Amino acid sequence: MKNKLSFSNHLVIGVMLFALFFGAGNLIFPASLGQNAGTQVWIAITGFLLTGIGLPFLGTLAMGFSGSKNLQELSSRVHPVFAVIFTSLLYLTIGPFFALPRTGAVSFEIGILPFMSQENAQIGLLIFTILFFGLTLLLSLNPTKIVDNVGKYLSPGIIIGLFFLLLFVIIKPMGSFEAPQGNYVSNAFMTGFTEGYNT
Repeated sequence: MKNKLSFSNHLVIGVMLFALFFGAGNLIFPASLGQNAGTQVWIAITGFLLTGIGLPFLGTLAMGFSGSKNLQELSSRVHPVFAVIFTSLLYLTIGPFFALPRTGAVSFEIGILPFMSQENAQIGLLIFTILFFGLTLLLSLNPTKIVDNVGKYLSPGIIIGLFFLLLFVIIKPMGSFEAPQGNYVSNAFMTGFTEGYNT
């Protein structure tokens, strides 16, 4: 029997998905895009949104419509051996091989390093990494609480912070639109498209 979710449940799950997909690249790349695209910003941001938001959204929809309970079950439709290899490589890539070290390093460099002296950076990174991933581990130990922890508590903080950031960009911009730079001069859409994919 399928239970009908209330609007508030849909909202919490939607906000949770936003927070789970939102990463450092989603905060850093758009600012860089805006600075480099200059007067071509709207063309570039259209390409960025197609891959930065569109592809994860389509992946989530595909998983939901497939009726599969996990990625391995979905990819086993190709072949069971492919499913094990593909799923293992994907989890290793988004885990210890790429995303996890990047997440910790970017968080430290953006949020902590500017306030530290260079000679204390190594020990600061070690302490930050232990605390950062310790908190992550605590939040991850009970998967059934992820919706509550991320959807109800962490996500609203991210959304409120982004709202104030965007508000200040509109109210007090750093300057006027400049001429586009680099690849944004002749190929703004595809450059934004590629940058969105990089997130």
